[in-house]
Amino acid sequence: MSEVLETCRRAREASHRVAIAPRAVKDRALLAIADALDAAQEAIVTANAIDVAAAREAGTDASIIDRLTLDAGRLAAVADAVRDVAALADPVGDVVRGYTRPNGLRITQVRVPFGVVAMVYEARPNVTVDAAALALKSGNVALLRGSASAYRTNTELVRVMRDAVVSAGLPADAVQLVPGTSHESVRELMTARGLVDVIIPRGGAGLINAVVEHATVPVIETGIGNCHVYVDASADLAKALAIVVNAKTQRWTVCNTAETVLVHADVAEAFLPMLAGAFRDAGVTIHGDPAFEQAAAAAGAEHRPATDEDWAAEYYSLDMAARVVPSIDEAITHIRRWTTGHTEAIVADSAMAIARFTSEVDAAAIMVNASTRFTDGGEFGFGAEIGISTQKLHARGPMGLQELTSTKWIVVGDGHVRG
Repeated sequence: MSEVLETCRRAREASHRVAIAPRAVKDRALLAIADALDAAQEAIVTANAIDVAAAREAGTDASIIDRLTLDAGRLAAVADAVRDVAALADPVGDVVRGYTRPNGLRITQVRVPFGVVAMVYEARPNVTVDAAALALKSGNVALLRGSASAYRTNTELVRVMRDAVVSAGLPADAVQLVPGTSHESVRELMTARGLVDVIIPRGGAGLINAVVEHATVPVIETGIGNCHVYVDASADLAKALAIVVNAKTQRWTVCNTAETVLVHADVAEAFLPMLAGAFRDAGVTIHGDPAFEQAAAAAGAEHRPATDEDWAAEYYSLDMAARVVPSIDEAITHIRRWTTGHTEAIVADSAMAIARFTSEVDAAAIMVNASTRFTDGGEFGFGAEIGISTQKLHARGPMGLQELTSTKWIVVGDGHVRG
């Protein structure tokens, strides 16, 4: 048995204990993890600095460097997120529905852990901790396969977490780093059917597509975010400006960042100069239609003409596609053509416009008068998230504890036999 498959086998063995662990034990393990991350801050940040330096030396894109970086502040936030997860209700054993049949059979559907949850992800070592915490709280074992660029950081994080869960009375193999940094190790993980219950890819389109296309283990597909903000004719323009700027600039290296703004023609004359000036000050390059290019030029903002590549782009940079639309119908048509089904936003005061947008636009999350940046497990009250699903089976949108469970049926009779 290969080293990867042996890791999967140990995870399967550990899953039997973790699945039946009471909430008190799981919460004790999570709090131990949070405290251990705080205590090991220097070692973790030092390991991360080596990874970041190597990535810079290799000429890695700045957006990936940002996602890779785990400084003291970010690490403290990660530890706090683990504490938030510990405070959440335990989904295991929740009754989804229950009833008694006319023949007296009592039928109950309850939540149960998946068992072994594998994560394949790029950069972002915070995912290492978030995934482990959510898996543990929901009674699952976490198999973590981060990218080679974060290998030192992830190794240190997993070492700290394994020691912590043992101190709480759970097996160390409840959290494991999948060995190896080659594509072969990922292929072995993706095809470990019978040992791994579900695999969740999190990263760019190339990674996600590779897992979806080649895995024999069931996949929950997370997606890239080509997110739009539509500013309706009825919008409060001050609110619209704040929302669009926040959606683009608050943190532009993540999947819930807005990539395209659509502005109704009736408010374009007033709104475009406001937005162009704000983008100039924020260092955003506008990839616009002629109306937006004219406004950008007048404001002294960086600009270039928009192409189909821009409408399709998930930039991971301070760039934004921009277009004036003659109607909400055209805005919806544009979004339907280019959306990745992640998050779409409308800024409007018209109840009719909001109703049309929320019913006719198909995405995992629809924001009404709010920034796309709120599509996030922490912001949704999940403590953390294991990813944002853009598929339609099992889970959609930010995935928290409930999304890491399946169900089983318990049928109780009294000598019942079927005639």
